[in-house]
Amino acid sequence: MTRRDWLAEEFERHRPHMRAVGYRMLGSVSEAEDVVQEAWLRLERSDPGGNDDLRGWLTVVVGRLCLDALRKRKSRREQLAGSWLPEPIVRSATDPGPEDDVIMADSVGLALLVVLEALTPPERLAFVLHDVFGMPFDEIAPVVERSPAATRQLASRARRRVRAEAPAPDADLAVQRRMVDAFLAAAREGDFEALLRLLDPNVVVRIDGGPNAPRRPLVGADAVARATRGLQDGPVQVEPAIVNGAAGVIARFAARSVVAAFRITNGRIVEIDIVADPDKLRGLRGLDLD
Repeated sequence: MTRRDWLAEEFERHRPHMRAVGYRMLGSVSEAEDVVQEAWLRLERSDPGGNDDLRGWLTVVVGRLCLDALRKRKSRREQLAGSWLPEPIVRSATDPGPEDDVIMADSVGLALLVVLEALTPPERLAFVLHDVFGMPFDEIAPVVERSPAATRQLASRARRRVRAEAPAPDADLAVQRRMVDAFLAAAREGDFEALLRLLDPNVVVRIDGGPNAPRRPLVGADAVARATRGLQDGPVQVEPAIVNGAAGVIARFAARSVVAAFRITNGRIVEIDIVADPDKLRGLRGLDLD
């Protein structure tokens, strides 16, 4: 086996890990794939030598590429209609899902990715590489151009924000599904009081994309209940789905489809994220969303 053959084989072995890092950094499967491909080109041009810790070298390269992508993203974000949401990872509620796919098997919730998007790029990288993937601060520090102590502070700030703004959802998917089904039934029936019982008083609804996407999230149980209780005039078909590891739905309208993810904490719906951007829904995990 030549050196290049060995590098290609090892690169493929670490590809799921690199994709997982890229997705958590960028919130986009397609952008994560682009970063992984660029990492291969850099490996071809600059073989690090030796046979040890190629995974660590590749993680650093992917981290740097993600930092560059995040820094270029701000101006594009300002031109978007509606809220920005990550590209969702969707599978049918009846599909057990591929356990060997790192992104699918360990899906990070959309709500967490929204919080990560609000961090500075160095904070996000320090948090993702340390808290999610266990990389030591002295290895992350050169990537963010900080000392290990300052890098630790970056991760600490990010951690506090994540804990405050994206607390862990209720873990039981069956309980989540019952809540979502009850919400959809109440919406179809126009049962305002039932909707209020299901929604957290400070529930937030974000919509990404679509021709009439609101510029700001919808906040508050009363406002959300009033906006959703007429769902009987909405989608032609609603199918249960798993969206980034949590209960969600695929709603099919006459001309388009959307994906909705629900975050349920302490028995109440606290967030609903609706992805209507067709570019983010095209060909997701083999589901026909057109």
